[in-house]
Amino acid sequence: MLSATWDLYKNAYTGLSKRTWYLSLVMLVNRSGTMVVAFLTVYCNTKLHFTIQQSGFIVALFGAGAVVGALLGGKIIDDWGFYPLQVASLILGGIFFIVVGYLKTFETLSIGIFVLSVCNESFRPANSTAIAYYSAIENRTRSFSLNRLAINLGWAFGSALGGFLATFNYRLLFWVDGSTNILSAILLLKLLPFVKSGSRSRGPEKKVPVKGPYQDKKYLAFICLVILYGACFFELFTMISLYFKTQWQFNEMLIGSLMAINGLLIVCFEMILIYSIEGTRPHTYFISLGVFIVGSAFALLNFVPHIYIAAAACVVLITIGEIMSMPFLNSFWISRTHEDNRGRYAAMYTIAWSIAQIAAPTFGSLLITQKGFPFLLGTLFFICFAAAIGFNLLGKISRDRLPWRKLF
Repeated sequence: MLSATWDLYKNAYTGLSKRTWYLSLVMLVNRSGTMVVAFLTVYCNTKLHFTIQQSGFIVALFGAGAVVGALLGGKIIDDWGFYPLQVASLILGGIFFIVVGYLKTFETLSIGIFVLSVCNESFRPANSTAIAYYSAIENRTRSFSLNRLAINLGWAFGSALGGFLATFNYRLLFWVDGSTNILSAILLLKLLPFVKSGSRSRGPEKKVPVKGPYQDKKYLAFICLVILYGACFFELFTMISLYFKTQWQFNEMLIGSLMAINGLLIVCFEMILIYSIEGTRPHTYFISLGVFIVGSAFALLNFVPHIYIAAAACVVLITIGEIMSMPFLNSFWISRTHEDNRGRYAAMYTIAWSIAQIAAPTFGSLLITQKGFPFLLGTLFFICFAAAIGFNLLGKISRDRLPWRKLF
C-alpha cells in the first residue's frame, strides 16, 4: 500500500523540466510572503476603521490595478519577452508593498494599492507564459499544477505567518510581502538564464498576422465564465474572511489557519489527482465539477454551526473544487495559443481574474450591506451553478477536444 502510494507521488512529479522546478521555487519564495491580500479587508475595517464598503473598494482597486497590469504585461511579453517583465514586476512590487504599509488614509491607501497592483500583478501573465515556455505539451497541466503547488505551499505558510504577525503589528505583513518579492527576483536572476522572447528579440523579420484572443469567440465565452467563477471564488479571501471575523468571532490566527488549510491540501493532493485524471475527460468536465463544488461549499456555510471544525470542513470542500477546476482552466486557455500570441491570451486570462478580484469585494460588500451575509452565500451558490452549466456547454460546442475526441 505504502509502495503504491509512493509510486503514485513519484510518477506525478516525474518528467517535468529542471527550469519548471526552478520557476516553481521562485514562486514558492514569493508566495511564502503573501499575506497582505488575505488580510486586507480585515486590516482596513478593524485597524484603519474604514467601513465595509470602503474596505471592499480598497480590495476592488487592487483588482483594477491588476487589470491595468495585465494589459501592460501582455503587450510587454509579446514585444520584449516574459523574462524581464518577471524581474521588474517582482522588484517594483516589493518596493511598493513596503511603502503601502505606511499609508493610513482612505485616499492615499487607494492610490497606493492601485499602483502596487499594477506593478505586482503584471507578473502573472509573464509567469503563465514562462510555464508554457519551459514545459512540454504532454505535461503542461502538471507543470501548471506544480506552480500552483508552490503558490499554495507559500500561501499556506504566508497565511499562517500573517495571522500570527497581525496579532502584533499589521505593518510587518507589508514588510515581509515586499521582502519576499525582492528575494524572488534575485533567485530568478540567479537560477534561470535570460530568455530571448517577444517580437523585438527576434529581430525585424516580417511577421505573419496571427489571431488574437479578441477574435476567438470560444475563448471570449470562456473568459466570461472565468469572471463569474472567479468573482465567487475570491469571496473566500475577501468577504468570507471578514465573515469569520465579524459573525463567527474568529481571531486573525484562526482565519490564517483556515487559509493555510486551503494551501496545504493543494500541496498534498493536487499533483497526484491531476496525474491520475488528466486525459480521461475533457478539460471542461473537471472545470464544471470543480465550480459546482465550490458553490455548494459557500451555500453550506449558511447551515453549519459557527464552530472552527465546520468552517474548516467548508474550506476543505472549496479546496476540492479549486483542485478540480484551476489546473484545467490553465490548460484550456494555453491550448488555444502559440508563441506569437501567448502573451495576449495570458493577459486576457489574467484580466479575467483581475475583474473577478474587483467584482468580489464590490459585489460582496454591497450584498452584505443591503441583504446580509446569508444572502451573499446563497447568491454565490447560484452563480457558481450557472457558471458550471456554462463550462459544460462550452465543452460540448468546442472542437478543441484533442486528444479527447476519441471519447465522444
